[in-house]
Amino acid sequence: MEGVLKVFSFIQGLGPSVVMPIILFIFGIVLKAGGGRALRAGLTVGVGFIGLNLVIGMMGSNLGPAVQQMSERFGLTLSIIDVGWPAAAAIAFASRVGAVIIPVCLVVNIICLLLNTTQTIDIDIWDYWHFAFTGALVAILTQNEGLGIAAAVLNEIIVLVLGDYTAPGLEKYNDLPGISLPHGFTTAFVPGAIVLNKIIDMIPGLNKIEFDMTKMQKRFGVFGEPILVGTVMGIIIGIVAGKDVSGVLGLGITLGAVLVLIPKMAALLMEGLIPISDAASEFISKRFKSRGKIYIGLDSAIGVGHPTTLAVSLVLVPLTVFIAVVLPGNKVLPFADLAVIPWMFVLIIPVVKNNGFRALIIGFVTLLVGLWIATDLAPFITEAARRASFAIPEGADQISSICDGANPLTWAIFRLHNFGYIGTGIVAVIAAGLAVINRMRIIKEAKAVKAA
Repeated sequence: MEGVLKVFSFIQGLGPSVVMPIILFIFGIVLKAGGGRALRAGLTVGVGFIGLNLVIGMMGSNLGPAVQQMSERFGLTLSIIDVGWPAAAAIAFASRVGAVIIPVCLVVNIICLLLNTTQTIDIDIWDYWHFAFTGALVAILTQNEGLGIAAAVLNEIIVLVLGDYTAPGLEKYNDLPGISLPHGFTTAFVPGAIVLNKIIDMIPGLNKIEFDMTKMQKRFGVFGEPILVGTVMGIIIGIVAGKDVSGVLGLGITLGAVLVLIPKMAALLMEGLIPISDAASEFISKRFKSRGKIYIGLDSAIGVGHPTTLAVSLVLVPLTVFIAVVLPGNKVLPFADLAVIPWMFVLIIPVVKNNGFRALIIGFVTLLVGLWIATDLAPFITEAARRASFAIPEGADQISSICDGANPLTWAIFRLHNFGYIGTGIVAVIAAGLAVINRMRIIKEAKAVKAA
């Protein structure tokens, strides 16, 4: 067992840009996509991930300091430091739950596929850390590693179902056919978005407002294009941050470039995935006719390039800092994870049918609630960090993060475990119920396809 854990620990250390091409190559060979096609597909996806990371890193390294300058300029100080998702992932994988999470989640995914309770083959094993994060916090709360592992598994099952549920909208509004996003962070905001979208539907006047980036581009020509939207937003942020002329213009051009380059990197990812997706569909249709459509589960980075996602995020990134300061009960200073805010909107966009206005409203509420959640989880995240020998930043009383510290699904599962085994039972009933409903839908759709 120890040898197996060392293997998976080594895999974790390779990172997604290395792991994903290897998995896709093996997956392509198994699906008989052809050695050459499988190799090219895997390498293309790896290049796409590297490109995305470079562009997102550029955004973070330019936008983060600008927001920090805004904080200093307006005297914004809070006691809990946002250490960012890399730290959160390291803390999650360093926990006892994290040590076993990859093989456990792989087995659970296979069982769910065999039971027809999911259509998603989640090959994004790097992002299993989101499930490990939930499990690590539950283990600290309950002082029970078994309950921690159970919480991680139940988190995965719920996310797989939500990944299936959002896949058709992802195909329609993000042009990502055959893909689902069983991402522990992104998917967690779907239930809240559905509820808030229904509330907006019931408010006269508000339910008529629509802002569609695609229509905006057609109506306003060059003035509606992402490159100009990003440049203008960068200039505004630079001015508010108090930068000089050079800094303001530099930030404007950089954010304009981000809005152009991220979609191109996402398109490169899709180019690599299409042969594998086609092979998977053919393989499943021949051998498992009762299972309907099968989705390849990926990191939601593939969807952050959507124009509405990026436009809404650029508005909310600087606004998040000011929300944090004026929000009663919040103690978290957003910083390191400001760059992951677009991840929150990837699956909100299909829910609101690409309506940027609704995405902005829902995003505002989501961030507001997320800061409260991040504050509430901070003591437990700090304890998990100490157990993982993570260096707490000097001067910080506690640490937290936007990803996954502001995750509503993680928080709900965690807080239900205040009741110990009863909490596990409640989460298990919810997960099982969703799985059964999903199974009924899958079988019904498969029969309809067969009948046609």
